[in-house]
Amino acid sequence: MSLTFEHVTLGQRVLFGSDKAAENLAAEVARFEAKKVMMIASEREAPIAAKVASAIEVALNYDDVAPHVPVEKAEKARAAAAEHGIDLLVCVGGGSTTGLAKAIALTSGLPIVAVPTTYAGSEATNVWGLTEAARKTTGVADCVLPATVIYDAVLTLSLPADLSVASGLNGMAHCIDSMWAPRADPINQALAAEGIRALDQGLPLIKKHPQDLIGREQALYGAYLSAVAFGSATSGLHHKICHVLGGTWNMPHAQTHATVLPYVLAFNAPAAPDAAARIAAAFGTADAVDGLNHLREVLDAPRALRDYGFTQENIAEAVDIILPIIPASNPRPATAENLTELLTAAWAGTTPGI
Repeated sequence: MSLTFEHVTLGQRVLFGSDKAAENLAAEVARFEAKKVMMIASEREAPIAAKVASAIEVALNYDDVAPHVPVEKAEKARAAAAEHGIDLLVCVGGGSTTGLAKAIALTSGLPIVAVPTTYAGSEATNVWGLTEAARKTTGVADCVLPATVIYDAVLTLSLPADLSVASGLNGMAHCIDSMWAPRADPINQALAAEGIRALDQGLPLIKKHPQDLIGREQALYGAYLSAVAFGSATSGLHHKICHVLGGTWNMPHAQTHATVLPYVLAFNAPAAPDAAARIAAAFGTADAVDGLNHLREVLDAPRALRDYGFTQENIAEAVDIILPIIPASNPRPATAENLTELLTAAWAGTTPGI
């Protein structure tokens, strides 16, 4: 069978190396000839940001960061960047921090150097998100794609094993969604499959040996691949569900993605046998759902949406919001009935596929 597809590869510089973040950041600041750097990091990540910035001059340290990037937080950060004449944004942290940098870049066009401390993957996509009045809006714009990503596994050592698991499974969700998202193609699927393999190897090592860099390097590598695949394939069923849950009920990002993922995989896999076979092969198992279930068992992964504030009474409203935004190309047609079943199972934490 002949191949016919259109693929877009996003242009981005990646610097990967343990204990090299400060050195690599200094080199990038010099390359951009930046005079006024805005360092964005949450209060919790401030000590890490200070270490990363040890070889540069920072014009503005900014820590007013919140999950899902509330519009008012974005507007405040944009005003601060303009007031200080910022010419380069540096974000150190997870998806919330990267998201705030993207919100500034969306209206200012300022370049971003992203230094991730989690496995969220937002740093490698041109997708932005803002939340207003309990509704999360996402979009795609090349101006929000960080110009450079600096990966340093040492910086992830501050992320406890349980949060590493949730964050890594968020990366896994990027991989699996990329197998059938609206712009899925063979290149995205190849990157996603390698991302699944790397995360499947790395995350159990982090769980077993949290201070060992080998597992964390594998997880960072897998997270990057997952994000590159997702950035090209765009958002599929899984992310549509999780963006609604996170934005509407202010649920924790990584844990929500980690919890919902197996239910979406079980929902779509029978209707997408080729993608399911790729996923299974990446896990080294005969069945995709079994492979993910096994990994989640090893990791003691987040299991139920009710553990994170989502109630059974919220399900009907969630279905009403999610149903109209599910891509028409999703392998299995979504209905109010089967989406209710999916969310009910995810709320309860029943094991999918069994």
